[in-house]
Amino acid sequence: MGYPRYNGGWVELICGSMFSGKTEELIRRVKRAQIAKQKVQVFKPSVDTRYTLERVTSHSGAQMSATTVREAREILELVESDTAVVAIDEAQFFDWAIADVCNELADRGVRVIAAGLDMDFRGEPFGPVPVLMAQAEIVDKLQAICACCGAPASRTQRLVNGKPASYHDPVIQVGAAEAYEARCRVCHQVPGKE
Repeated sequence: MGYPRYNGGWVELICGSMFSGKTEELIRRVKRAQIAKQKVQVFKPSVDTRYTLERVTSHSGAQMSATTVREAREILELVESDTAVVAIDEAQFFDWAIADVCNELADRGVRVIAAGLDMDFRGEPFGPVPVLMAQAEIVDKLQAICACCGAPASRTQRLVNGKPASYHDPVIQVGAAEAYEARCRVCHQVPGKE
């Protein structure tokens, strides 16, 4: 995949369900930028406490150092003037200002690589990620493998005691394989959804 070569910045979004490889792809792109001797800064939301606070970590174990922030606008204050690439993991957990932050950085000439869930466990658009999808120059939607039937999975199934979570459960619940699995459209279930 080629990337634009010009003096301006741009936004790349990596999205999809849980277990589709979003963070792994973000780490891969960051490593390539580092090989190209570009200064990179990586950020993640403070709500993501699954593995370690100061690293982005994929479900397969790939890791990279990151700065943890509470609000999207903090990123603007922390990006150094010589930074060429800003990577942001778990974009869905940030406040709505994350889209403005990504656009402002791109307007400054920074390449922004963001990764996040495009849909919540209900199968509905998740926070600011759909806005980023609309505004980004490059969007890659990754798929996982359905845990039930093996088909391509585009949805995240939340499980409570081994059963699908209710539509009325809270949208945000940080977790990994103990609480979630990837599902295809057919196997995805949301009891209570009208």
